[in-house]
Parts: sequence; C-alpha cells; structure tokens
Amino acid sequence: MIQMQTSADLNMPAVFIGHGSPMNTLERNRFTDAWRAFGQRTKPRAILAISAHWETNGAAVTAMARPRTIHDFGGFPAELFAVTYPSPGLPDLADRVAEIVQPTKIDRDLNWGLDHGTWSVLAHMYPDADVPVVQLSLNTRASLDEHLELGAALAPLREEGVLIVASGNVVHNLRLLQWNQPDASFDWAEEFDEAAIDVMVNRPADAPGLTAHHRYSIAAPSAEHFLPLLYIAGLASESASASDSTVSTLVTGQSMGSLSMTSFVLNGTTR
Repeated sequence: MIQMQTSADLNMPAVFIGHGSPMNTLERNRFTDAWRAFGQRTKPRAILAISAHWETNGAAVTAMARPRTIHDFGGFPAELFAVTYPSPGLPDLADRVAEIVQPTKIDRDLNWGLDHGTWSVLAHMYPDADVPVVQLSLNTRASLDEHLELGAALAPLREEGVLIVASGNVVHNLRLLQWNQPDASFDWAEEFDEAAIDVMVNRPADAPGLTAHHRYSIAAPSAEHFLPLLYIAGLASESASASDSTVSTLVTGQSMGSLSMTSFVLNGTTR
C-alpha cells in the first residue's frame, strides 16, 4: 500500500524530471511510471514548475487564475495537440515567489501558461489536474550560480506545502537523436549522465561545475534543458544540514541516444 505524503505533515520534496519527448504525455513506460508513482505518494498544496521551455529576459512567474495549455512544438500527432491540462493557477503563490527571492526581481506574467515541459510531466503525476500550478521562467541573463542561488531561495516554499518540479534533461542533443531507437544510448551521454548523478547525490552545490565536464558541450549544446537541474541542486544545498533531506535518483536511463531521462528527487523532511 502506498503511503501518501501530504503538505500537512511534510516539508515537501522537490524533483527534477527528465521529460524527454512530448510523446511521453501519451505513453506508459518506465519513466512515466516513475512520475506516476511519485505523484501517488505526494500530495502538495500547490506546484511551482520550472521548465526548460520558458526562457525570458529577466525572471517571471505566471500569475493568472487559469493558465492555458501551450502546445509549444510541431510535427507530432493531432492526439498530442488535443491534450489539455486544466489545472488552476494560484496568483497568491506567484506573489509569494516574488517575495521570498528578493532582491531578485520577478515579474508577474499573465500571458504564458503551462508549456509541455510542465504539463507532459504533471499529466502523469496528477492526472486530475486538481493541484494549482504556477510556472517560473528561466532568466536568460542569469549566470549558472545565480540559477543555483535562486533555487536555494525557493526553499521556504517546501515548508508551505509547495512541490517544486524542475523539468528539463541532463543530456539533450536533438541533432543526434536516434528516432527509431527509443532505448539507444551513446557512450558520451551515459558518461555525462553518470557525472551528473555523482554530483547531484554527493555534492549538489557543485552542479554548475558540470559545465566544465569534457562531455558537456555535446550533452547540452544549448543550456536551457540543463538549467532546471540547478534549481534542485540549489534547494539541496540549502537543505544540506537536514540529514534526512538528501538527493536520490527517481529513475535513470537514456532515450533515443542523446536524451537523458534521469530524474532526481530531493527527499522531504517530516515535521
């Protein structure tokens, strides 16, 4: 029997999800099954999502009551474009995010919504779309250390029943995808993935240093899918003094050669 962890008795965990292809929304595989299992044992008051697919010039947070479902991709089946994720927003949470990260400035956004980096994952975690969701953008002007520090600044939300879900991919190289080999993996992808696991589990504050790894340039030819990992690393660094708040892998593995589906969970602490 699965024991449900609720916001009433737990400082919420935080997760980084390797979301991979948008088609994972419609598929059942060992990765999506791991997301579902996590959702079945964790019931937050609200979710703060940080997706690789929302980059802004400066930081922003969605502040509308009803965020729209954004289909920010092309070339996929009509069935995927028909998916909606009608979770409510939570403007009060947007205000709280802006408050706790001061002096970092966070704009309230009323236009964006939820992109597939968020809803493709939450469709498995919370298929009833009954948990309010707010999305935080990736500030393209921020340094790696600033992303890490912003993640750490979000730590109070965990004590307020908010689940932080960062969504990207440790390895994300679309140019080298092997579309017809869903279980394929390149040696260099596995090497960088293993380096990321070692850092996240043992010394998460060093996560920005992964960009100096000799495989980083091929594993992350653009940084946006790597950056969400730094938010969980920042939260883990902030929680380092709690012996029962540690990072572990939720699921590991690669897809189509050049996508890492590895996901991490920063465990919650019982009050």
